Amino acid sequence: MPLTNKKILITGGNSGIGQALAAALQAKGNTVVITGRNPDTLHATLAKHPGMTGYALDVTDVNALAGFADRVLTDQPDLDAVILNAGIMEAEDYLADAVSTDVADRTISTNLIAPIHLAAAFLPHLLTRPAAALMTVSSGLAFVPRAQNPVYSATKAAIHSWTQSLRHQLRDTSVAVHEIAPPLVATELTPGQSKWDAALPLDAFITEVMDVLSQDQVPNEILVKRVLFQRNAEREGRFDATFAAING
Repeated sequence: MPLTNKKILITGGNSGIGQALAAALQAKGNTVVITGRNPDTLHATLAKHPGMTGYALDVTDVNALAGFADRVLTDQPDLDAVILNAGIMEAEDYLADAVSTDVADRTISTNLIAPIHLAAAFLPHLLTRPAAALMTVSSGLAFVPRAQNPVYSATKAAIHSWTQSLRHQLRDTSVAVHEIAPPLVATELTPGQSKWDAALPLDAFITEVMDVLSQDQVPNEILVKRVLFQRNAEREGRFDATFAAING
């Protein structure tokens, strides 16, 4: 299902890839609804894009998640697509004298548990729509991990696997299931990342993604050229070399 003239919910649409994707989808004639944990950046995004609707949501708050779908669907009964984009990435040190699991717990809650809960909540509605879509956002690190961010990489690998299973279960329904797997993109997912020379410029990434999403037949995996280095590493027999390049 091409994402044109649809009503689309994007979690984490107040910054980074989510914000840029929301703006690009709106420019294509879609009605866009976003969520954001930070009220200031959420309101700033909405002010910059008239016609966009937003909801404050901390996806790690189980109580907030519980009634969120009902709240959105009361306001947006014609919702066609959900893009599960919200995520965090933090470093972990397993050589510390005392290893903390705070980052791991927070990352798993944000990157894995929340998408599962949100998909479960929105799917009954999406299944009633004649042409709907559920989209996840994984990472090139789902395929070749970055050792400094082990749980982030693991959650993205889990999202990739979960998306494959979800797609299979929904194969005979009106809900198409897609996965965006970004490479290193110039956002502030980690501090200073937007300035890294190795990062793909955000506008270049979004342009490639939108080209794919505008096709009559959108592929299961939405891959820009830069991420193929990671996505195809194992199948091309160069996993160890790719791992070394990422973690050198």
